[in-house]
Amino acid sequence: MYEYAIAWEWLAFAARWFHVVTAIAWIGSSFYFIALDLGLVKRPHLPPGAYGEEWQVHGGGFYHIQKYLVAPAQMPEHLTWFKYESYFTWISGFLMLCIVYYGGADLFLIDRHVLDITPPVAIAISLASLAFGWLVYDLLCKSPLGRNTWGLMAVLYVVLVFMAWGYTQLFTGRAAFLHLGAFTATIMSANVFMIIIPNQKIVVADLIAGRTPDPKYGQIAKQRSLHNNYLTLPVIFFMLSNHYPLAFGTAFNWVIAALVFLMGVTIRHWFNTTHARKGRPTWTWIVTVILFILIMWLSTAPKLLTGETDAHATAVAPAFQQFAGDPHFPAVKQLVSTRCSMCHAAEPAYEGVVRPPKGVMLENDAEIAAHAREIYIQSGRSHAMPPGNVTDITPDERRLLVAWFESAVEGKKQ
Repeated sequence: MYEYAIAWEWLAFAARWFHVVTAIAWIGSSFYFIALDLGLVKRPHLPPGAYGEEWQVHGGGFYHIQKYLVAPAQMPEHLTWFKYESYFTWISGFLMLCIVYYGGADLFLIDRHVLDITPPVAIAISLASLAFGWLVYDLLCKSPLGRNTWGLMAVLYVVLVFMAWGYTQLFTGRAAFLHLGAFTATIMSANVFMIIIPNQKIVVADLIAGRTPDPKYGQIAKQRSLHNNYLTLPVIFFMLSNHYPLAFGTAFNWVIAALVFLMGVTIRHWFNTTHARKGRPTWTWIVTVILFILIMWLSTAPKLLTGETDAHATAVAPAFQQFAGDPHFPAVKQLVSTRCSMCHAAEPAYEGVVRPPKGVMLENDAEIAAHAREIYIQSGRSHAMPPGNVTDITPDERRLLVAWFESAVEGKKQ
């Protein structure tokens, strides 16, 4: 049975690798085409219907690219569609959500000090929130407000900030940030699947049938593409945030999330303006740095403003209570307290560590039992923890951790 934990860890690694590869492909193509679109130049010699052209050099050769806002007079024999990068990024991300947060809902998704719910209820809320996000966003885009691009984006920002706050009222801080990223990524991928690609197919079908394509389909697709452009960087931040408790493990985490969306706008504005050859607005970087410094301050603000220590008692699900009752546990508790808890504590004692890594605290029986599988994988089966073996954990001590976990698992089966 304990082999299941190792197999599950490798499955999570494979899914994460898959997700990173597909995300690189999607984000890379998205950034490239945004830069290409903004850099197009109108010239007199362009063919009928062509909006602009761009000359580029890469890999020892030159590329001559022309863009048609509707379609060329004659359909080319081969047409490359950029869609599967988006689809597989979302699919692999959802797979990660299932493996880590649904499979480990008691530990990673639910915080019973925030909302005392069962794993099935938490998973149902998670799934419903992703569908809710797309429905609300799509309705706003199709409403009269959708004709005002910047007004629409302002309203969408309010929706995103509300969801940032809402997720922190439902899940752990780590899960809240992850869900905010998934919420935003679902909108982005659904834009491709539900709007951008279907609209392009309508244009292609009209062209093949000899009809004049309606320009509105391209205009709608371009608006959705613009939204995706400004949402990309915040999504990356939220996906990386689960490694940095200073981002999600604070009372003001939803405010941090709100500022991250603003940083995504300022950074992309610099690139968009530069690619459009409209100058280099350095003020955007100044604003970004100020926002980031504010985020850094907010990560420690609870102590300054409220006197809170941000201590967090881990709620233990019944499935983990078996580990505290195992005969090996007293020795394991002593081992963890001497080798691990100087960092994994509400107030870390190790120099340079200001928050428990990944928000994991190992100061009492409940917390140690709740993180049994992570201890087994990180310090028993592998030497990942402690980093660089700074606390000099011995091979015998690692074997003790392995024996404890496997004994508890085997004991449950009997």
